[in-house]
Amino acid sequence: SPEVIADSLAEIRVEPVFTAHPTEAKRATVLEHHRTLYKLLVQRENQMYTRTEQEEIKRSIKLTLDRIWRTGEIYLEKPDVFSELRNIMYYFMNVLPVVVPILDRRLAQAWQKVGFDPQLIDPVEKLPRLRFGNWIGGDRDGHPFVTAEVTRQTLHLLRLNAFVVVRRGMLELVRNLSFHHMINECSPAFQDRIEAMVDDLGDQGHDALERNESEAFRQFANLAMAKLPLEVRRNHATQLHDHAGAYKRPAELLADLAMLRQELIAFGAGQIAQADVQAVMRLVQTVGFHLAHLDIRQNSTFHDKALVQLMTAAGLPEADRFLELDEAGRLKLLKKELASHRPFTHPGVPLATEAQAVRACYQVVGEHVVKYGEEALGSLIVSMTRGLSDLLVVYLLAREAGLLAETEAGMACRLPVVPLFETIDDLRRSHEVLDAFLSHPFTQRSLAWQARQRGESSLVQEVMIGYSDSNKDGGILASLWSLFDAQERMAEVGRRHGVKVRFFHGKGGSISRGAGPTAAFIGTLPHDSVRGEMRLTEQGETISQKYANKINATYNLELLLANTAGVSILARYQPADSKGLADIWRYMAEVSYGHYRKLIEHPHFIQFYGQATPIDVIEQSKIGSRPARRRGQRTLDDLRAIPWVFSWAQARYNLTSWYGVGATLEHLMQERPEEFQRIKQAAHEDTLVRYMLLNVDTSLASTDERIMHAYAQLVDQAEVRDAIFSMITEELARTRRILYGEIYTEPMSQRRRYHHHSTQLRSVALEPLHAKQINLLHKWRLLREFPDAQASQEQVLTQLLLTVNAIAGALRVTG
Repeated sequence: SPEVIADSLAEIRVEPVFTAHPTEAKRATVLEHHRTLYKLLVQRENQMYTRTEQEEIKRSIKLTLDRIWRTGEIYLEKPDVFSELRNIMYYFMNVLPVVVPILDRRLAQAWQKVGFDPQLIDPVEKLPRLRFGNWIGGDRDGHPFVTAEVTRQTLHLLRLNAFVVVRRGMLELVRNLSFHHMINECSPAFQDRIEAMVDDLGDQGHDALERNESEAFRQFANLAMAKLPLEVRRNHATQLHDHAGAYKRPAELLADLAMLRQELIAFGAGQIAQADVQAVMRLVQTVGFHLAHLDIRQNSTFHDKALVQLMTAAGLPEADRFLELDEAGRLKLLKKELASHRPFTHPGVPLATEAQAVRACYQVVGEHVVKYGEEALGSLIVSMTRGLSDLLVVYLLAREAGLLAETEAGMACRLPVVPLFETIDDLRRSHEVLDAFLSHPFTQRSLAWQARQRGESSLVQEVMIGYSDSNKDGGILASLWSLFDAQERMAEVGRRHGVKVRFFHGKGGSISRGAGPTAAFIGTLPHDSVRGEMRLTEQGETISQKYANKINATYNLELLLANTAGVSILARYQPADSKGLADIWRYMAEVSYGHYRKLIEHPHFIQFYGQATPIDVIEQSKIGSRPARRRGQRTLDDLRAIPWVFSWAQARYNLTSWYGVGATLEHLMQERPEEFQRIKQAAHEDTLVRYMLLNVDTSLASTDERIMHAYAQLVDQAEVRDAIFSMITEELARTRRILYGEIYTEPMSQRRRYHHHSTQLRSVALEPLHAKQINLLHKWRLLREFPDAQASQEQVLTQLLLTVNAIAGALRVTG
């Protein structure tokens, strides 16, 4: 019913989290030129311009194209964290705030179009909630340049720009409220609030009141704007300033705006209250006083080292053996320490590297929380979570920096501690780890304390799942099933504990890293696992593709909101659509995993990979501020998923998004023909099977065996080349044979005409680029053997990086 849908919409929470994962190959300068070009092309399509004006627009387009042509395409130096932050601020400040009211209007129009009562989704509290997250300046996993000071400045910049955005909205509101209405004609409560605001602000309040006399609504809005904690010079917000009378929390501003809205309704200007005041209220709801939630992420191994160093500084004998203890031994030690309120050291005690880094970071976070509250922070995310001890360690580290709160039941952590399960093995055991974590008294106290701070009664535990590393670890089929199965099991664990598990999807921009059509992706998630909340990462090139302008941003955010709402509402009233495929999926995942591991564990594989792909060039690129390897070791385990996927895509292998599927389906067809027939049928009926095969189909379309063969010739040892390349091409042929001979009855040219056509066009244009890159790779690798040829090496490397950029641009994917 409309009432049920309206009630459900009010519970929808969607939060895209923007990261600076190095997958955006285009420079920020080039992106700015692209934005200018987009705006000019939009103007060009507008029929309102005269012929003279059209000629001027055409001239501007030519000039912009000329600028793009003459602008360097690649980063010659790695961007620093603040360069990445400045780039992301464009979206947070100039695109996303504009999109929120558009989304609301589109929802209202659709709501009325189907004949529903518009009052059911009025006021703003009844609308779906959209917020944004940010990792830039907070994600320090394998990123030594994200220091405590960087995090401090990031939090400051986010807060400052939040007020800039809110003030911009308030200025628009002041301009629009130009109605003649005296203060003494307003309600007593409204008059009292004006008087209180003037008293709070002192001289600044009197100045605001003296403007726009006889326009009470403008005076009220001016006073509210004056209460923003900003220093304003020449009508520009320049810096934060917690002056007397300034707002402390967004709820205070929202309460004043709600009063203004009600007063306008009483005045008879209900439509204006709905359009103008509600737009600012939604803006404040969305950006708060923090703009975007900042997550703090660090690796569990880094945390372990930090804890050992803290215990060593405290003179504890257990420090020497902590890293050698098994899980039971670690839990025993942690239980003892968590019973104590005292920190290991005093704030000024010098510490070793990891301990100092964690303490300094948490102290910055703690200072911000004490001063402004928890709203600016997201979670403390533990990447590579292997067991319960990895999470409990964070509680001890938080204790060191004053991030714990005293409750009647005992100490609690002010911020959520979030596990990140990434490998196949970790995903398989994730439900056990989560069960133990939710059973722990410290976690139970923390969840209860955090719920009270949010003003809610329901307990929420966030869990992050990694699409990239699970794929790198086990291949696409094993990864997809492990992620699905882990979510299903963890959601059930949450239900047993009375805790809502909110999944945070760590996805990238390529199929190998979880990308796919938004509606299809959300539709594949386990039954009743979304429960009204969607948090997911937006990385690298996907940010500019999805959010570069308000039209694209509106479309993509609407997809997220609509599909999150759709699956959540349907899950309440429809039983799980169980086709009994779980056992078949489990079997396929095992077969696929074994086949994939056989390839990457082959003794010749690393050498082949290093020479048959441009991975060595990609590691030299200046795309992002973050190193390509976590610890700088020359191993596959240490290599990040992004350059891993990027390098295979550049050489047109794309094996991270199809390898193992053909062998698995062939094995199923031969050994379990009845189950194969069920999968074949499910390819057209089951969302998960259909999604998996659609992504494989997409990847195979851009996989080119001729180009693969050309790159393979770069491998200098024939034995290595023949052993690995034959494994890859045999699996490629097998996958195509099964997919296009057994699963699909029509070729892609008939099933997906647009995609087939665009892929063919790109392939023709890409051939000379690949040939150029292969020749340059051969030349560059030869030059690297001669130390005195440094200048020539650099010259060839620059040309190589240009080919990487060009191929990535044509394929529309990096990592």
